[in-house]
Amino acid sequence: MTVEITLKKSLIGRRPQQVATARALGLKRIGQTVVKEQNDAINGMIKAIAHLVEVKEV
Repeated sequence: MTVEITLKKSLIGRRPQQVATARALGLKRIGQTVVKEQNDAINGMIKAIAHLVEVKEV
């Protein structure tokens, strides 16, 4: 199963760990969407920055 992850809020002023998590997912700009294979690692990353992203199952 895959998920579409879209960055909805700015990374400016966020904790460095949250910024690093978004970058590791491949998110650089607001509105950018990436498609990732769903697994435990990706789910954990999504939970860590859930307030900044929107997730859809594909």
